[in-house]
Amino acid sequence: MPRKLIKRFMPDHKKIREQKCLRFLGTRLHNPSLWHLNRHSVAGAFFIGLFCAFMPIPFQMVLAAVLAVFFHVNIPISVALVWLTNPLTMPSVFYFCYEVGQWMLGMPDAEDFHFEANWQWMINLFSHSWQPFLLGCLVCGLVFGIVGYVAVHVLWRSHVTFRWRNRRKGISKVKVKVDAVSPASKQTASQAASSPHANSIHP
Repeated sequence: MPRKLIKRFMPDHKKIREQKCLRFLGTRLHNPSLWHLNRHSVAGAFFIGLFCAFMPIPFQMVLAAVLAVFFHVNIPISVALVWLTNPLTMPSVFYFCYEVGQWMLGMPDAEDFHFEANWQWMINLFSHSWQPFLLGCLVCGLVFGIVGYVAVHVLWRSHVTFRWRNRRKGISKVKVKVDAVSPASKQTASQAASSPHANSIHP
């Protein structure tokens, strides 16, 4: 997976450190392992970010940042991915989680279920149907987190293999050109040495 592509969409280091809700982490944010872009760090960040994105709690960024610090994975990616659930996507995402939870518990569909993007709705839901909703969020968070983790590993290895093969092809082409030029050079040198004019002495 190309680092340049990741850096293009990754939040700036300075912006992450200046977040008021993350100031309690203090000097922990200066840990170099939180800013590395390698396969393990990015894959772990995808798992944490996607898992936290499905958690029906306020301050998802804080949870993602704390987990990133604890597991030493890329913190900007972890924090950025929680925004997959935002005021525009929350209704469909959390309704899907609720349906997954109902299906897993074998509960009948609620005909009067309507999602509202406010915390009063969340409180009412937890007081009446919190089991399927919370179960669905946990399951979806784990599933999408694992999928993201595995996908990063697969894509990263594929990208490295692709670059390695292209490099080998380039080296092979250079060798072929060198081998093709070398016999011709040797033949030219041999002809020049055997030429009668080569040994003649000019006045």
